[in-house]
Order: sequence, then structure tokens, then C-alpha cells
Amino acid sequence: MRRFLVLDVVALTPKLLHSGSMPRLAAFARGRAERPLTPSLPAVTCTGQADMLCGVPPAAHGAVANGWYYRDLAEVWLWRQSVRLLDAPTIFDRWRRERPGAVTAQLFWWWNLPSAAGLSVTPRPTYYADGRKGPDVQSNPPELRARLQRRLGDFPLFHFWGPGADLRSTRWIVDATLDVLREERPELTLSYLPHLDYDLQRFGPDGPQARRAAAEVDAEAGRLIDFAAVEGIEVVVVSEYGIESVSQAAFPNRALREAGLLAVHPARNGALLDPGGSRAFAVCDHQCAQVYVADPADLEPVRGVLQALPGVAEVVDRDGMRRIGLAHPRCGELLLVAAPGWWFAYPYWSGGDQEPDFARTVDIHRKPGYDPCELFLDPAKALLKPRLALKLLAKKLGFRAVLDVIPLDPGLVQGSHGRPPTDPDQGPVWIGPPDLLPSQSSPLPAWRALEGITPGSDVD
Repeated sequence: MRRFLVLDVVALTPKLLHSGSMPRLAAFARGRAERPLTPSLPAVTCTGQADMLCGVPPAAHGAVANGWYYRDLAEVWLWRQSVRLLDAPTIFDRWRRERPGAVTAQLFWWWNLPSAAGLSVTPRPTYYADGRKGPDVQSNPPELRARLQRRLGDFPLFHFWGPGADLRSTRWIVDATLDVLREERPELTLSYLPHLDYDLQRFGPDGPQARRAAAEVDAEAGRLIDFAAVEGIEVVVVSEYGIESVSQAAFPNRALREAGLLAVHPARNGALLDPGGSRAFAVCDHQCAQVYVADPADLEPVRGVLQALPGVAEVVDRDGMRRIGLAHPRCGELLLVAAPGWWFAYPYWSGGDQEPDFARTVDIHRKPGYDPCELFLDPAKALLKPRLALKLLAKKLGFRAVLDVIPLDPGLVQGSHGRPPTDPDQGPVWIGPPDLLPSQSSPLPAWRALEGITPGSDVD
């Protein structure tokens, strides 16, 4: 039986691949098939990975963004991980059905808590009762977590996201992947290498920081490719999106607030979005935003407000979502797509509002939208690193301390994604053995990326 290793090298593009900064992946691509991918809209993590896992577009699997409005709870939740939120079976379900007894592994890909794979590892921070957050992972079986921690140390969570995000998290994931490949010898392994995401969002895709990050992740991917070559494992390399340069942010929620359509709750810890009390609000997600409109009578006024907002390229209604394979009950009534060079910032407070206490912290679960400013330390705060060290020490000693070190300046963000790529050379890519290429079409729809290693497919 053939063994497969799928590497999701996030933000890898044909342009970066052939820039001279990625010799290992470029060498791997020679003699193999290479195709640009057409990502679904929105081209974001949870949607892109669900596309590939399920082999169907978002209208069928239901992962319409990195998070959405749960109408029955009147709450916005981002970054949920349960595979049971997907409305379509995954590649692991199909392998279990067609190849009983085959070992499969899902390592840091999303939709992994729980996973449909036989083996799984994913970040799961420990949230202590005193407010502290500690690094950890969850695995199936639990003994896998214990073994990896014993051999590799704790997963470097604070280097996986936040201002400290860097190569250390990707290196740990590569080490863990090698460990699983050696010990459990799965027939199908999916591994997620996030490193390019960080500096390309911080500094954009074209500068020296991008080239350095490309070289760093190339070396880590090369370790896996070398091991796979020795073991006779077939490797497929994919990415979910490309990152494009941005220089400006649009604030759809502030526009809706000024129009009297968005409501806030003036809580003691700052102004909180009141989704259930709002006539309309946007869940901002990089260069796209799902806009939820409570009353159909408000649909045209909301559309008018948002069409007039600088930075908005398209306002897509439900008919338009059906045409692009996105329409699903979890979607908003409207979808915003940013203009080139723009992204959507989530803040909704303005004027005399007190900013929420989480605004300047890394808090991906309380913010009702994606916040790339979490990749930075606030440059406006003097002696920030020593102050941060003191706060971290206080937390370790059991004292409560708010790590309010994140800037609110959207101008710091130089790269984003989510809208359709302006050029296939700057979008996601598929690289692998020609017999695993599901189609000769170019670009290839991203949701077909793993079709060639799906049991029962024509190319299996």
C-alpha cells in the first residue's frame, strides 16, 4: 500500500517557490506536477483546510470562514476546531471506510479537536482558573501527547501565534511529524507548517523578511521530504492561500455603528459588541467579512452603507454566494470582499466608547473578528519588553496581570489574504506526483487538491 504525506506549507505561492529562497521545495517541484490552486472565497485557514479535507466547496461543508455568528446563541465564535462542525465527510472518513485498518494521522491541520483521523495532535492551551494560559497540545491517543512532550518538550504555543510567532513552532511540528512517521508509520499523514504566515502578514510578501521566512520553512519542509524519500512515502505539497501586500484597513463595523445599525453593550470592561441587539454587524476575517442583517428590510440600507465604504470592492448577496459555492445557512446575508491593498479590521467601538479590555491583548476567542495586530508588540509603548517580562513573572507567581501589549494601529499590517488572488503566481499551489494530480485544469480548484489520494478516486 502506498503511503502519503501531505504538507500544508501555508502561504506558499509559485512566486515564492521560484524566488531562489526555497531551493529544497523548488528541487522537489522539478520532475513533479505543479499547478496553481484557485482557493474558495474566503481564502482563509478554516475554509481552505475544510475544502481540502472534505473535497467539496464551502456551501457543502459549511466552514464559511474562520468563524461566524451562531444565531441561536447570539454570539460570534471564531477558531472552533471540532470536525463535527463540518457537514461533509473528510478524507479520513473515506479512508476508514475504504481501507479498514489503515493508519491515518492529522498533525496540526484544523478540524482536529476531535479529529476524524486515527492519530491526531493539535494545539490546546491550558486555561487556568487564575487567568493564566499555558502551552499544551491534545492528542489521540493521549499517550502520543506524553511521548512527544517527553522527547520534544512542550509545544511552543507562544511561538505559534502572537508577537512571538516564529520558526520554533513549525520546527516542533516537523519534529513531531517525523516522530509519528517513524513510530506509527501511518499510510496517510497530513502536516501543517505555518511559518510563512507570520512575517508575510507583518512585513508583506516581497521584502527581505519574506525571503528569510521562505528559506527557513524550506529547510524544515526539506527534512520531511528527505525522510519521505528514504521511506518511499509519496509527498504532496499544498497551500491554502497566497498573501498579498496591503497598506490600508477598512472598518465596516464602525461604518455600521455610525449608521445606527450596530449595537454595543457598555460593559465595565469596555464596549462589547451586542450581536443579538444589532440590526447589522460584520465578522471581519482578513480581506473578507460575513455581514449579518437581522431584518430583511434593512438589507438595502446596509448594502448602501458598505458599498460606500472605501476599501470595499464587492458586496456579494446570497445569490452571488450561490454562484461561487459559498451559500450556506452559516453565512451572513452579505459578504464583503476587500479591494486590492486593503483588509478588514474588526473594531466596532468609536467616539466616546471605552475600548474593550481585550483589544490590546492576544485573545483570539473573545474578539469578534480576526486581528492581525496580535502579531506585533506595540511600538508606541516605551520599555515594553521589560514591562512584559515583569507581567509574565507576576503571572507565574500567581498574580493577575493583563498582557495589554498589542497595538491598535492597522497600518502596521503589511500582508493579508482572503480575496481571490490577483495573479495565479501569487495564489496557492499544488505540487506532487503527476499520477496524483486530480485534473489537468490550471488553476485547479483547491477543494480538489487531495482528490488524487482519496480512496476510490480514478487516480488512486
